[in-house]
Amino acid sequence: MPSTSPRHRRVALPLAAAALLVPAATACSSGGAGGSGASGGDQRLKVALAFPPAQAMSPYGDDAVTLSRLAVVEGLTGLDRNGDAKPALATAWKRDGDRAWEFTLRKAAFQDGTQLDAAAVVRSLAAAQKASPKPRVLSDTTLTATAEGADTVRVTTKAADPLLPQRLANPSLAVLSAAAYKDSGKVDPAGHATGPFTLARVNGAVSATLERNDTYWGTKAKAPGIDVKFVADGTARANALRTEDVDIAEYVPISQAALLGDNLVHEFPTARTSGLSLNTGRGVFADPAMRAAAREAIDSGALATGVYEGRADTAQGLLGPGVPWAAELRTAPTGRAKAATPAEVAKTKEIVLATYTNRPELPEAATVVQQQLEKRGFTVKQVVRDYAQMEADALGGKFDAFLQARNTLLDTADPLSYLASDFTCDGSFNISQLCAKPVDTAVAKAASLADPDARHRAEMTVEAAILGADALVPLVHERFIQGYDDARVEGVALDPMERTLITADTHIG
Repeated sequence: MPSTSPRHRRVALPLAAAALLVPAATACSSGGAGGSGASGGDQRLKVALAFPPAQAMSPYGDDAVTLSRLAVVEGLTGLDRNGDAKPALATAWKRDGDRAWEFTLRKAAFQDGTQLDAAAVVRSLAAAQKASPKPRVLSDTTLTATAEGADTVRVTTKAADPLLPQRLANPSLAVLSAAAYKDSGKVDPAGHATGPFTLARVNGAVSATLERNDTYWGTKAKAPGIDVKFVADGTARANALRTEDVDIAEYVPISQAALLGDNLVHEFPTARTSGLSLNTGRGVFADPAMRAAAREAIDSGALATGVYEGRADTAQGLLGPGVPWAAELRTAPTGRAKAATPAEVAKTKEIVLATYTNRPELPEAATVVQQQLEKRGFTVKQVVRDYAQMEADALGGKFDAFLQARNTLLDTADPLSYLASDFTCDGSFNISQLCAKPVDTAVAKAASLADPDARHRAEMTVEAAILGADALVPLVHERFIQGYDDARVEGVALDPMERTLITADTHIG
């Protein structure tokens, strides 16, 4: 599914129902479960998050990202800014043949006082593999972990997986202590993870309390704790920041950014591209000449400056500034058709342009795109609904054009997952209905490469083939806007991959 919000789509629950799903959890940490009156006083961080828990803080769904953004959970690896694996609970790793890797563990303790060892890693990875539904990061692979002594883990995959170290950085593959795994099958990360902050209490869909983990293996957190409010309304989050009711407000809406002022607004490039998927399988856009005409009709710059008020980047391709290596490796699209003339376009039947309401900029962008297409000669009908009501139709090819925001790094922090799922013949999220041998061949070649530089070059060859087919017209590369007072709050992470917000260094200055 696409990213219908700044993160992935969430299912909203009535507060009472959510409270039943997320029982209060008490962690074993030195700080206790106090709120703003706990030790540390006004040095505690007050944070407004956009998305309440949707799966009772299970690490196997979108809540895993929340746990990661709050510095609660950790996996064997982390990710650097380029999306390459870096040490986390594993200090080193090496490949052993095509399908096996060995990871060396660091000395660390869980928040409940038990020690990290190879058995704990094996247990956590096995639980994720058996989870139902399975975490998205495991949808295209099977992992088998075995302990090779107390501090070495061997991970074997069913097929060769050059991206395994990046895959293991996914928050859904966090390592938890034995006490996290209940007889009921539920997994409770509260007090059982390894991060610098311990989840101490969750108050349904309303709030959460975190305390500093004083036994953390790394640098001890500077803030004594975090008081979280879940605030779905973007304007309300901005207002809470303006009135200093919170110190940090994530995902400030574009409409509120100018009102807050530069000292409270911090924007940065993301791995998210808004684009117009054209239905290559049926209808008007089955004709490559009509897709080329649609591409020529789109003015990306007008969208960036108008709809996004200058807080987005004009599209350069599928991968934008949030993928730092993409620009210098980009090659020209290959195999593009000659565009149909306006007179030829005018003879075509009405096209259906669809988008969803879950991201407030998209319906406005769709209106501008409609005007640009009509100027070229197309007759356009708009369909705008909640994403949940239209996903099946979009995947089934019921629309001629579908405007969506898509995270191009998805679950492995590598664009190949996105390129394969969205643009190959057997892709699971192929809204453009593209089935082109040059694209499938290029994807297969990239998937076989382990060296990051060679893989990146191959992925840009894939991008060129997709753009050459005009299966998707990139519109803008989005920026995220996080809110905090930079004269008072230090150490907030501005992460294009959306996995980090709070770190051990985040504190009131």
